[in-house]
Amino acid sequence: VKWRGKPTFVRHRTDEEIETENAVSLSELRDPQTDAERFSNQRFAVCLGVCTHLGCVPLSGEGEYSGWFCPCHGSHYDCSGRIRLGPAPLNLEVPEHKFEGDLLII
Repeated sequence: VKWRGKPTFVRHRTDEEIETENAVSLSELRDPQTDAERFSNQRFAVCLGVCTHLGCVPLSGEGEYSGWFCPCHGSHYDCSGRIRLGPAPLNLEVPEHKFEGDLLII
């Protein structure tokens, strides 16, 4: 999936993943955002697949937080696309999107 020419990650998350992300304290985050602030439908994480450090494409399901990992310089993102470890300064960007019933529109 691409949005404005950029790779876009869409992850269908388990109840356990959602619970884990909701339990993260904002004080632990470099770029503090709650999971609910990032996604109107928490069942789906929708974010751009572009590392906020130098623009590489992170690997899905990798890293210390099982979200995304950028092997180029070692940035680790959680299942909400929030930066948790490494040089990236910001969370993965959330593109404009909406749900119409069961349909995701990006």
